[in-house]
Amino acid sequence: MVIVDVLTLFPKMIEAFVQESILGRAQVEGKLHVRVHNFRDFSLDKHHKVDDTPYGGGAGMVLQVEPIVRALRSIEGHQHAHKILLTPSGTPYHQGHAKRLTQYPHLILICGHYEGFDERIVHYIDEEISIGDYVLTGGEAAALVVMESVVRLHTGVLNNAESTEEESFEDDLLEYPHYTKPMVFEGHEVPEVLRTGHHENIRLWRLDQQLKRTRERRPDLLVKREKKQR
Repeated sequence: MVIVDVLTLFPKMIEAFVQESILGRAQVEGKLHVRVHNFRDFSLDKHHKVDDTPYGGGAGMVLQVEPIVRALRSIEGHQHAHKILLTPSGTPYHQGHAKRLTQYPHLILICGHYEGFDERIVHYIDEEISIGDYVLTGGEAAALVVMESVVRLHTGVLNNAESTEEESFEDDLLEYPHYTKPMVFEGHEVPEVLRTGHHENIRLWRLDQQLKRTRERRPDLLVKREKKQR
């Protein structure tokens, strides 16, 4: 079983999402256990305040270190869990990163808000992750991205294990195009090679499509792939 604890100011955003689809089914089947914590509950302020103005001045409010650390320490097994801070200044997230995170049976995801974190929080975590070069209002969406991308890679979570073997970013290629019935829709036909049943020809066609699509949309991945093959 994978355990994921999420520290957030908006628990309902997380709770609603994890009850659906793959994450919901994984919990019902006992393969995933998600616990959501509102770190506002760990504030010592009588108004449950968790942010304050930044030293040195500047716009916005900064999340305080104390409520988050108190929340972390309240989690059973936190000493051995892998603790992640979701922040735009973190390491860019990718499929290989998700695979690496599957080695940890217990993840703790910390969602930011306001202008940012008190930098001293980094002394209590293991890594910082960014899901892209843009800024969100909070880290909840990022936490859900990380959670789903990791959980789906665990054995038995997806009904078809091969689903994770032939998809985008595997081997630094985007996934090939898919088709299903009807064979013809408003003049658009399913490629003939896919209807032949010739497995080798289909394999070669799909590889060619992967290379073509990656070259057009993500040439940076091909550069990365070529470096690995040298």
